[in-house]
Amino acid sequence: MRIIVRTWWYWRVHGLVVMALALGACSTVPNQRSGPGAVPRDIMAIPDAVPKVEPRSRYGNPATYVVFGRRYHVLPTSNGYVERGVASWYGPDFHGERTSSGDTYDMYGMTAAHKSLPLPTYARVTNLRNGRSIVVRINDRGPFVDNRIIDLSYTGAAKLGLIGSGTGLVEVRALDPRRPDLDPGPTLLMAQNTLPSKPAQAKSAAAAKPAPKLPKQIIDKLISPAYADDTPPSGNAPGANPPGPATPTLYLQIGAFSNRDNAEQLRSKLSAAHMPGIHISESVSNQRPIYRVRIGPLASVAEADRMASELGRYGIANPHVVID
Repeated sequence: MRIIVRTWWYWRVHGLVVMALALGACSTVPNQRSGPGAVPRDIMAIPDAVPKVEPRSRYGNPATYVVFGRRYHVLPTSNGYVERGVASWYGPDFHGERTSSGDTYDMYGMTAAHKSLPLPTYARVTNLRNGRSIVVRINDRGPFVDNRIIDLSYTGAAKLGLIGSGTGLVEVRALDPRRPDLDPGPTLLMAQNTLPSKPAQAKSAAAAKPAPKLPKQIIDKLISPAYADDTPPSGNAPGANPPGPATPTLYLQIGAFSNRDNAEQLRSKLSAAHMPGIHISESVSNQRPIYRVRIGPLASVAEADRMASELGRYGIANPHVVID
């Protein structure tokens, strides 16, 4: 989806076309395009983005903006940003169109879209299931889909092994171009993020949505099947990174309370509705106990999406994905 407003920001929401007017500005439907041009011979050999100091884009950095009735806030800085969640990707439908920052979208570039990080921001994105890691330049807004934290270019998704499933569990870590020494790199990053072993039910993610259909001539030329899923690459594969330490575990968090009784009430309500896997996770924040009501572990992103939709029937809006 594209929303074209007076300031030329383009907002994308996966394949639908919506236009919003701001301050009486005129909107137009994007021109029909013939799709991607020449396909690079070796997608996996395309280099990562190289962080460099850049000024903020003139476009795409309002303090706040609204899409589909929901207000989003742009962060004043990317410093210290680290988040785990679900990544998706976008490709031919937007190839050659203008991004929120004013750049032209290239599905074969190492770029990404994010709802709140300043444009541009450089970030290391790591697939938590297989340990592959890339650096992208965030220059677009999106994805405006619940429980998705980043939208990768086609090449970024291919290098992480997310094309087959359409989504994947990732960590997004903003990088400071002035301090390249602070980037732990893929090997050290995975060592720092070593996860404990998890039950067998937390297996590889199924598709939360079908992968976008590509023209046959592109499918034939793109990448070998070895890169079409999120299995760990072999040590001599192009662009291969060390495999991840263990399978991450996916939960939906429904609420967080400082009072355990309130958490128990919510758990009882959902248990009475026969919602499976309800439990309370206790932790400490600012020297105070926090009681988080969660559902899981969940076997896939698709299962998390289905469960989130089910929760809406009980008046629980916007549960969010948590990865342990």
